[in-house]
Amino acid sequence: MNQDPNSFRAILKHPSAFLPLAMSLTALAVVFVAAIYNVLHYGHGLVREPDEGTAAHLWQLLMAGQMPILVFFAIKWLPRAPRSTLYVLALQAGAALASMAPVFFLNL
Repeated sequence: MNQDPNSFRAILKHPSAFLPLAMSLTALAVVFVAAIYNVLHYGHGLVREPDEGTAAHLWQLLMAGQMPILVFFAIKWLPRAPRSTLYVLALQAGAALASMAPVFFLNL
């Protein structure tokens, strides 16, 4: 059974589609690992520090680094398959918001 090359699943297999998702989920994992590390070593969770640590810098690099990939993806795929591309972009936006939520709600 041949799959339509412009379907959601087919588009999601391209690196420009799944890399931003992976980067957002990795950024979310960085926040959780930093929280677990702080609990185990210092007895408290995440707190706002005057000097940002490694976790904050990794999070920032992962979130900012996916922007050029997203722009490339949108420019390449929106004219070819608008509906499937918008679904992928919505999925990517959800993953990015999930990664930003702990930072926003915990004032980090």
